[in-house]
Amino acid sequence: MAATAAAAAAAIANAIKASGIIIHVDPVEFQNILHKIESPLVVCAVCGIFFTKYRYLVSYKGLAFFTQATEEIVFPKGAEIITAKTIWVP
Repeated sequence: MAATAAAAAAAIANAIKASGIIIHVDPVEFQNILHKIESPLVVCAVCGIFFTKYRYLVSYKGLAFFTQATEEIVFPKGAEIITAKTIWVP
């Protein structure tokens, strides 16, 4: 039993290491970051059972920025959008 728990803890730790640094920001700050990028590549996913949530992920200066909003974000001209089935953030 203890070995199983240790293996599960190690798997979780490895998953967190593999995901790198993800910075959670509010939707307004996310839009500010988008406007700093000339041609942003944004990953989007829609989730939620009772309420629709929009999840967004973008890379800026080597860091990954994530936000979740109840309304869709308006992207700047020239943004490339990738629609994902899900975005999972630890």
